[in-house]
Amino acid sequence: MNNKTMTIISVSIIVFSFFIGVISNDIFFGFIALCSGTLNILFQVNGRAFNYIFGCIFNITNAYISYINNLYGLFILSLIVYFPLNIFGFISWNKHKENDIITFKKYEKKKSTIIILISIITSIIFGFLLGIIPNQKLEFLDSSSNILNIFSMILLNRRLNEGWYTLLSNNIIDLIIWIINFINHTQNSFMMLLVSILYLIINIYGIYKWKNSKIIT
Repeated sequence: MNNKTMTIISVSIIVFSFFIGVISNDIFFGFIALCSGTLNILFQVNGRAFNYIFGCIFNITNAYISYINNLYGLFILSLIVYFPLNIFGFISWNKHKENDIITFKKYEKKKSTIIILISIITSIIFGFLLGIIPNQKLEFLDSSSNILNIFSMILLNRRLNEGWYTLLSNNIIDLIIWIINFINHTQNSFMMLLVSILYLIINIYGIYKWKNSKIIT
């Protein structure tokens, strides 16, 4: 995707996010979450290192929204794990640019299997720990989403193509979480549901793009 097309799409996302924020009466946190979250995944799919800047903005906004919706796992990890990982990713990607585009590399199937097993076990343990926190909601969905997100960020920071598949699993769980919250009419849930839908769509595009890309080494 060339720079002109990226600019047009980016402006469209900002305008769309503002419009949705106005009609849903969620012009501040909802607008920022939808706009920064969508730009983050869009630029990440297209191999642009500055996607992590939008990732940092989204993490801070997402932390607040998660806190008021009693999703304490997402709140805690957004601040102490995701935010630092975005900074690390920005530095790492900038070291491996070729004409401003990042090159990705394939992972090994054996290591991918180990990652899957570790994520399942860790999600269960983290879910039990979250269940101890008073008023925590959807603890096992919350834990699974967070663990998968951590692994996907680590894999993508290291430019490993399997990160897209891990991120897709996280996107699906996130979508379930915000559908439940939207049904229960929780704060900012409509905008976060839109973020989850757009993340899922763009991530599917990302998997297709990188699977057929010549810059996977």
